[in-house]
Amino acid sequence: MIQIPLFSHQQVGSMEGKTERNLFLPDDCQDYISSKLEDIIQGIPFEPGCYIMKDNTERILYIGKSKNLKNRVKSYFREYNNHTPRINLMVKQIADIEFIVTDTEDEALVLESNLIKNYQPYFNILLKDDKKYPYLCITWSEKYPRIFVTRRRRNRKEADKYYGPYVDVGLLRNTLALVKKVFPLRQRPIPLYQDRVCLNYSIGRCPGVCQKLITPEEYQRTIKQIAMIFQGRNDELKRLLTHKMKCYSDQQNYESAALIRDQLKGLSQLTTGQKMSIPDSTLSLDAIALAYNEKNAVVQIFKMRSGKLIGTLCYSTERYNQQPPFIIQRIIEEHYSIIDSFEIPSEIITQYILPQNDVIRDWLTELKGSTISIKQPKRNTKAKLLKLVERNANYELARTTHGILQNEIAIEDLAQLLEMDSLPKRIEAYDISHIQGSDAVGSQVVFIDGLPAKQHYRKYKIKNEEIRIGHSDDYKSLEEVIRRRFKKWANLKKSANDFDVITRSKPSILSNSLINDWPDLVLIDGGKGQLSSVFNVLQELGLSEEINLCSIAKQKEEVFIPGSRKPINSEPNQLGIKLLRRLRDEAHRFAVSYHRQIRSNNLRKSSLSVIPGLGSKKIKSLLSHFNSIDAIQLATVDQLTRVDGIGDSTAELIYNYFNVSQQSKPSDQAKN
Repeated sequence: MIQIPLFSHQQVGSMEGKTERNLFLPDDCQDYISSKLEDIIQGIPFEPGCYIMKDNTERILYIGKSKNLKNRVKSYFREYNNHTPRINLMVKQIADIEFIVTDTEDEALVLESNLIKNYQPYFNILLKDDKKYPYLCITWSEKYPRIFVTRRRRNRKEADKYYGPYVDVGLLRNTLALVKKVFPLRQRPIPLYQDRVCLNYSIGRCPGVCQKLITPEEYQRTIKQIAMIFQGRNDELKRLLTHKMKCYSDQQNYESAALIRDQLKGLSQLTTGQKMSIPDSTLSLDAIALAYNEKNAVVQIFKMRSGKLIGTLCYSTERYNQQPPFIIQRIIEEHYSIIDSFEIPSEIITQYILPQNDVIRDWLTELKGSTISIKQPKRNTKAKLLKLVERNANYELARTTHGILQNEIAIEDLAQLLEMDSLPKRIEAYDISHIQGSDAVGSQVVFIDGLPAKQHYRKYKIKNEEIRIGHSDDYKSLEEVIRRRFKKWANLKKSANDFDVITRSKPSILSNSLINDWPDLVLIDGGKGQLSSVFNVLQELGLSEEINLCSIAKQKEEVFIPGSRKPINSEPNQLGIKLLRRLRDEAHRFAVSYHRQIRSNNLRKSSLSVIPGLGSKKIKSLLSHFNSIDAIQLATVDQLTRVDGIGDSTAELIYNYFNVSQQSKPSDQAKN
């Protein structure tokens, strides 16, 4: 057994080989590090291990691991401006740092997992919204910004702005559709025609962005007005437009005045569906309340703007034995660290007084750039509003608890059916899709705690050259997918001293490494034949004894396990069997949708690929420029030469292919 020394800051101070006292801290971070912390950081070695950060009350804030402890800990202070607001808030509270040295990074990973489970540090327990709410994105990084609904905020340019999140995606899309009727906006991400406007311009829905009939400055002024709608500033926008309409009327520019009049009517329609308002029309705040039981907590946020409820948001989390004020504080930290600063209201009312009310208030004030107040109202309108929020949280808690309970029962039932030693928290399902061997693909779907975890879904293109049109083989396709999925684990097992320890460490919260994707159960869509093929591959990889494996056949919904000729004894309506069917159906859906996507892409390219001189690069350029084969077919030679990489001779070939008589074209049989 490995002896792991624990160094506290007192021991660290006497260690030899101290480095020079210089952390290269930015000016705005000097206030957040004391001389005591500098001494501690200088004594941390350049070795793998775990670090434990504490506040001035000895409460553990955060536990992390690194292959180089000193560099990792220093980065929290050196790279202060690059951290998320949540980490910046944590850094301000660090008063002490302890560390544990290990021999390898793998040992550090296992140790980190154990420490997090034992101590449940405040900043390690990330809250998870029970839904992935949509946002409205405005691409301010473009000359002519686009507006669209998205559920992803990553990998976009810094200038782009997100508004939301919105709970009711249907209402959001209806609102956006109405906005596009009221304000003239670009209606298509890619122009329909290259040299002329489309019908949307003629009917006043689009200002002619594709042909640049409106300047970027004029168009952006319209977008700024629309942004006010999604910021909850409808009344302000109405006043602005009313003043503008009066000016046009005074100038006898009645056509422009009529357009603004129509916009004002449209804005009125946007607020007719408002379900709740309070008498004070100037009130803008977030009301936050919680409901909880022994295991779970649900926090509801009501977003009030100009006296109207513009949206609600619900967070759910496990309690971890924390008291309600701490849970609400964690929600506030998590929620306001991911939204834009202008979305933070000047007032927040909460059900409980926050444990670190002043720290959170100062942090939010710094984020917004103006004073924020956090209060716990005891009477009048705001107190009644909080009671309403709490009531909604109780309903959501009942719904959430019922769903969690059903999933827990299903997982327990499945573990009993398959005679598993532990509950299968992570289950993976695999399926194959093709048409007589063409465009064969595989799918991997993942359920965690009985719910789809779509961030872990994977697609596989079948690379086996034997599988082609007219030569399908589901067995070989599954073998390829499983081999590709678990090959890295087979290699890890060969190099690991204790493979069981590595597979058990998968619940580590912070690590995104290989350790996190070991399945508790693998489900194959198929019967005994498919199951046998997969089992043979796992034997070849040396993982057949470590992985729990089963299959489910479509015809009779029978479940098979390796080594048994007969299906397991079960009832069709058992919750465990229903869970397997949900997994199987999701894997089938995911595989079929990917197969259709591949087939559609191939069909789009097939009629162009027979033209001499057209390779994949030129085909891609043509489709990107014209957006469809029909548009290419109608294009003139001159229009074709405007495409990058298409010369005069190639353009003539393309034009002749689509415009010569049918006798001179290759027949469908010749193509095949």
